[in-house]
Amino acid sequence: MSILFSALRLRELMIKNRIFVSPMCQYSCEDGMPNTWHMVHLGSRAVGGAGLVICEASGVCPEGRISPQDAGIWSAAHAEAWAPIVAFIKAQGSVAAMQLAHAGRKASTFAPWRGTGAADATHGGWQVVAPSAVAFADNYPMPREMNHADIDKCVADFEWGAQHALQAGFEVVEIHMAHGYLLHEFLSPLSNLRRDEYGGSLENRMRLPLRVAEAVRKAWPAHLPVFVRISASDWQEGGWNIEQSVELCQRLKTLGIDLIDVSSGGNAADAKIALAPGYQVPFATAIKNEAGIASSAVGLITNAVQAEQIVATGLADAVCLARVLLRDPYWPRHAATELGVDAHWPDQYKRGAVGPFGR
Repeated sequence: MSILFSALRLRELMIKNRIFVSPMCQYSCEDGMPNTWHMVHLGSRAVGGAGLVICEASGVCPEGRISPQDAGIWSAAHAEAWAPIVAFIKAQGSVAAMQLAHAGRKASTFAPWRGTGAADATHGGWQVVAPSAVAFADNYPMPREMNHADIDKCVADFEWGAQHALQAGFEVVEIHMAHGYLLHEFLSPLSNLRRDEYGGSLENRMRLPLRVAEAVRKAWPAHLPVFVRISASDWQEGGWNIEQSVELCQRLKTLGIDLIDVSSGGNAADAKIALAPGYQVPFATAIKNEAGIASSAVGLITNAVQAEQIVATGLADAVCLARVLLRDPYWPRHAATELGVDAHWPDQYKRGAVGPFGR
């Protein structure tokens, strides 16, 4: 029996398999509004058989977007725009998840194919904020250090983002604490140079991320799960690391967080990362075993046997796939065929179903 294609229950939510679509920015919005591109992009991955479809990082406030073309979830109008996309994902038997995000010092940048580094006001840019006035890189915007009112607003923005996601029909929210964006910036001593109660010690650096997690968990229905995505390591000496990540995840578990989506990197522009198939899986395993919380693994997971082994041997509870699903939205159906699993095909596609159970 395939564990990859077995159901995963989190609280009262049943996810039909352990293949998750990682949140992948599409840089295709205007004023943060998703559109027909998102319907087709995300809907295709649901038709393709993924159990959970996590929508791209969506700003909980306008200044929280990575680029002027990024998605948002800061208003009822955004919830209304997301609703038909969520409904289509559900109609395919998949679960729709919203990633709540604030880009911090990595905000107000160009979409990848439009340029690099900071987007100025003529290109829709804005003043960015961060725990400290330290830019991510020379060509990135210089942030303004957040004051206590900014910090309180950030917590409220994430809470409102969760409420708008619920209005749209999402059944999972994921809090983005990874990849060098705002909450990760507070966690890492490389980007957090504060001397108040939000900087210095690990307890202080965790303070805002934990406040956000608590606020989102309270705003989200008790029968539905909340995820957190983390970068388990900055891949740089003196930065955020797996030991601190374990402690953070232990605290997140006590707040009622249900699963940790484990990635790494993104907070140091000059980090040296040794890429290899499944290179981040050990981080997910450490979080699962040492923090005692469900985890998903991500990073160069590209074939069915590899994904099956990760979940079947207990290295993680699920796999998050990104680029391989950009190349092939039907990867889950092909993986089912390879693993000898009878994966249900939509009636409209059964004439083309392949494999031992296809026609």
